[in-house]
Amino acid sequence: MTRIKRGYIARRRRTKIRLFASSFRGAHSRLTRTITQQRIRALVSAHRGRGRRKRDFRRLWITRINAVIRENGVLNSYNRFIHNLYKKQLLLNRKILAQIALLNRSCLYTILNEVIK
Repeated sequence: MTRIKRGYIARRRRTKIRLFASSFRGAHSRLTRTITQQRIRALVSAHRGRGRRKRDFRRLWITRINAVIRENGVLNSYNRFIHNLYKKQLLLNRKILAQIALLNRSCLYTILNEVIK
């Protein structure tokens, strides 16, 4: 019976994993078992971070809109503004409203006046 040399496919798999972990420090980039654990951990963190980023941006947009609305003084809260937007069926999302608040306040004030009427 001929001798079978093992390791070609396994070595290829490990090399791929090593390339992923090449930027890690210490044993996390050298030892195969530690690399796989750190890779799983990194991917979990990345997945969690994507969800967190969506939350953070939404909070930022709400804060910006609220600041401009309170500065105007006509409506005293973001809550009432959004409620009135829905009542008037002006469907603008928070991202667009925040951009309008930053770049073109007069436009936001006209939207505000439209909502108040």
